[in-house]
Amino acid sequence: MSKAKDKNKEEQILNAAKTIFQSKGMSGARMQEIADKAGINKAMLHYYYRSKQLLFEAVFKNAFSLLAPQLNAILNDDSSIEEKIKNFTSNYITFIIKHPYLPNFIIQELNRNPEFILKLKEDKGFPNLDKFKIQVDEDVKKGFIKPISAEQLFINILALNIFPFVAKPLIMAFTNTDDKNYKELMEDRKTEVANFIINSIKST
Repeated sequence: MSKAKDKNKEEQILNAAKTIFQSKGMSGARMQEIADKAGINKAMLHYYYRSKQLLFEAVFKNAFSLLAPQLNAILNDDSSIEEKIKNFTSNYITFIIKHPYLPNFIIQELNRNPEFILKLKEDKGFPNLDKFKIQVDEDVKKGFIKPISAEQLFINILALNIFPFVAKPLIMAFTNTDDKNYKELMEDRKTEVANFIINSIKST
């Protein structure tokens, strides 16, 4: 096979697998079903991925790699903590609106196989909090923000951004909204979340 055909076929398989894993999870998915969805035979699927676990990890890495480098870049640029919060929130929500399957997909795999995160940490694009921690500590010492650890601040940012997507059916039920209004709510959160967090840590 040529490299181009090989790459196209692999993308075809990963897209098919993503769809099946999204709807049925790791345990419910079948290799034959994925092969059928990709329009190939099972032998061809095994040529690319010897096992369902390897295929799932490839789909997961592919999904995670779309988002992680963006977040890592924001955490490690030269912007202020306030700008980081705004950029992180805006980028994350914009990205997840385009890839709504991702939060549940990541959480599903981390709950099923928590050790897998250790493999992801080896990737150079994995978010690094070192610079963020230094910035938060310095801003606290200078009195720019209220005393808070970088870890707690980062968890607050993640939680407020991730939960509405992970709990979409629950949010829609509580707020009595349809898909269109839900999307509008999520667009509003790009500024709502950032402002809420910034106002909560401002010293004055």
